[in-house]
Amino acid sequence: MELEKFDELEVKIKTIVNQYVQCKKKTEELEELLERKNGELEEALSRIRALNQERDSVRSKIDSLLERLDGVEVSQ
Repeated sequence: MELEKFDELEVKIKTIVNQYVQCKKKTEELEELLERKNGELEEALSRIRALNQERDSVRSKIDSLLERLDGVEVSQ
């Protein structure tokens, strides 16, 4: 009877240890995924900043050209 309880306890402990190992492995995988996604997010934000700067530069050039044209009179 006592041996059966010991065997049952052993099985439960092995199950808990296996679950712990699986959880730890999954946590490591999720941490790696999070790290990759953070890198991708940072790249996307950097690209957005570059595109915003480019847009502002183009807008500034267009505004400058429009100001130049403002002073030009066209005779018909």
